[in-house]
Formats: sequence, C-alpha cells, structure tokens
Amino acid sequence: MERDLHSDEQIKKIYALKNIAVVGMSKNLEKAAHYVPKYLAEQGYNIIPVNPTTDEILGKKCYPRLLDVPVQVDIVDVFRPSDQVKPVVEEAIKIKPEILWLQEGIHNPEAESLAKKAGIDVVFNRCMLAEHQRLF
Repeated sequence: MERDLHSDEQIKKIYALKNIAVVGMSKNLEKAAHYVPKYLAEQGYNIIPVNPTTDEILGKKCYPRLLDVPVQVDIVDVFRPSDQVKPVVEEAIKIKPEILWLQEGIHNPEAESLAKKAGIDVVFNRCMLAEHQRLF
C-alpha cells in the first residue's frame, strides 16, 4: 500500500483540531473502531460517533450519517473498508471538514482525490492513536 506523505509537523497540526466525527465507530471493545476513538476522547477530543446501527457509543449520541451531525466537524476519521470510502467522502464534502483521516489499512485514491479537489486534506493508512502516541 502507498505511504501517506504528511510530515510529523503537518500531522501535529491536525491534532490541534478538536471535533472528530468517527465514521464506522464500533461498540465492540476489541475493535480499533472502538478503542482508537475512546483513546482520543480520553486525550480531550470531542468524539462524534457516526454509525447507523446504534444510538449511542461511549455515552455519546450516535448519528446515522455525517450529514446528521449538528456541529462543525474538523476531522472525519474513517473506519470503513477501502471500497466503502467513496460515499463517506461524498458526504464529507457537503460538511467541509478540514481533514479526512483514513485509518490504518484504508486507502482509496479515487475517493481521496475527490476530497482533495474539494479542499479537504487527506491522511490515509495511518492510525490516529498510534500517531498521537508517537508524536506526543
């Protein structure tokens, strides 16, 4: 898989943003889609769960789609298979986050290109927990 080319300084700046919508957030404690956003919440980030299959995760209201989130989203953190990223990007473009972050193992050049054309910076194939621990 290609490597994301953001520098450590660029990644550090992303962590100054606080509102993170987590698409595909899970209730399953064993899954990265649960423990990664839980870790970020413990670091003071405002985690906004997005998952149509449940109403609440970590005591927070869960929204069925990005378009249903009632606050400004700075980062869209994606835990979906690479082949399911494009519809997420199409929604993200409508809410205009600064960053689209595709978790480790997720890379969809077509969807990433759409996001970049809309002025959204894209990080792919990196874990928000691992990068945070490495840099801070």
